[in-house]
Amino acid sequence: MTFRTAMIDSLIHSPLSIAPGAPSRQQQLLARFKDAILRGRLAAGGKLPSSRALCEELQVSRNTVLAVYEQLVAEGYAQADRQGTRVAALALSPAAVKAAPAMVARMANPRQSRRVATMTPTRDAGDRTLPLTPGMPALSRFPINAWLRAQERALRQAPPQVLGYGDPLGEPALREAIAHYLQVARGVRCDASQVVVTEGAQGALSLCVRLFSNPGETAWMEDPGYGGARAAFHAGDLKTLAMPVDAEGIVIAPRLWRRRPARLVHVTPSHQYPSGAVLSLARRLELIAQAREAGSWIIEDDYDSEFRHRGHPVPAMQGLVPDAPVLYVGTFSKTMFPALRIGFLVLPASAGEGARPALAEMLRGGHRLEQLALAEFIAGGQFSRHLGRMRRLYRERQQALREALQAHLDTEHEVLGGDAGLHLAVRLPLRHEDVAISAAARAAGMNVGALSSFSARGRQADCNGLVIGYGNTSQEQFAPLMRRLARIVRATAEDVSAPSPAAATSRRR
Repeated sequence: MTFRTAMIDSLIHSPLSIAPGAPSRQQQLLARFKDAILRGRLAAGGKLPSSRALCEELQVSRNTVLAVYEQLVAEGYAQADRQGTRVAALALSPAAVKAAPAMVARMANPRQSRRVATMTPTRDAGDRTLPLTPGMPALSRFPINAWLRAQERALRQAPPQVLGYGDPLGEPALREAIAHYLQVARGVRCDASQVVVTEGAQGALSLCVRLFSNPGETAWMEDPGYGGARAAFHAGDLKTLAMPVDAEGIVIAPRLWRRRPARLVHVTPSHQYPSGAVLSLARRLELIAQAREAGSWIIEDDYDSEFRHRGHPVPAMQGLVPDAPVLYVGTFSKTMFPALRIGFLVLPASAGEGARPALAEMLRGGHRLEQLALAEFIAGGQFSRHLGRMRRLYRERQQALREALQAHLDTEHEVLGGDAGLHLAVRLPLRHEDVAISAAARAAGMNVGALSSFSARGRQADCNGLVIGYGNTSQEQFAPLMRRLARIVRATAEDVSAPSPAAATSRRR
């Protein structure tokens, strides 16, 4: 068999498709050439037939063949000279060609890094539109028209240069607005030069790891705690230690500061996630003092502190003492909407100037129009008005959820924390497996989380229960949803003889 005949056989093993929706014949022919060359069916150095001969054999236009040859040369599969077009010499050994199918199979299931294998998901990203989703705000109540006006003003007033790269730390107008808001509302000691705009709170956490830790160092975090912090620590190759949480927040044994000091300590002091505890003033001051002495950095994750339902908001621990070793992280995902993907990191004054050269290399300053619109939204008073409306709404929804739990969850349970935020944590006896309850609830149209999934220790007596969101659920839904959830809790109990309603208790901490 001549080279030309072998080549034609390789290319027309089946007719080129002309079915509706099929790739063009040019694309099909190009793909067949590439496959034949990579699999060694067309040997290196072999001359391809003339475009006239090939178009007659394949019944395609000559322009189609010429375009295919040109693309093969452009991508390095062929070489053209005065004598014609030849198959390029590629580094494909006979063994490599023979192993190609196995290589393709391995590529479909690639080996992953150890850090990826150790990450345990705490949420199902595909079900966040369901009611009772923890951390999901009331998206239907967002003032979309006011936001559109802010976007229009930002676009109308912005010079063409705004379409280019911006300040790596974020738009100055937004950083000024964030700094002013944090000074007034959260008691944070900062100015705009210390604020870095990030891709949500997760971007800020990752930035903390990259700026202030080295692979192999130790990080502490709350247990149960926020899975995003654990993921950021794992991605930075840090050794993570889980610290228990009680009614006053994170509990750190004094000996750990000597034996296994942390480079980073992640805490959610104003509203512990997910238990709802508030870190006491005594523990805040002790943590700051110990961190300063050990050379550690505290990551204060203030993710939903704006929604305090009883009394005044608890001020940020960052502002308790001058130049505290605190990296303050915040986000607009709860106060505005998650898809905005704008968060921020407030650097200590002593660290900000030294970090700026590194930030200029790591960040590129994007989403400029969205940042300018948000600055306008804040400066124009729309942000404060929206927060006021949402505080009242979430206060009413939390109370409605509490009442529905009291009335319908006839299994022994304990409501934890709950004076702030967008969710309640409910502890259950161990005979009720929370992961099974969460899965059954999701199948029934409710996206409650399993409390144990937030813990590195797994299901324990103090960490078995449900995390129930109320931000995205209207008040009239709570009673029927809690009745449905109560049936699931009873049905999934290891001991099928559920306690009677008269014997059930509901304790608040």
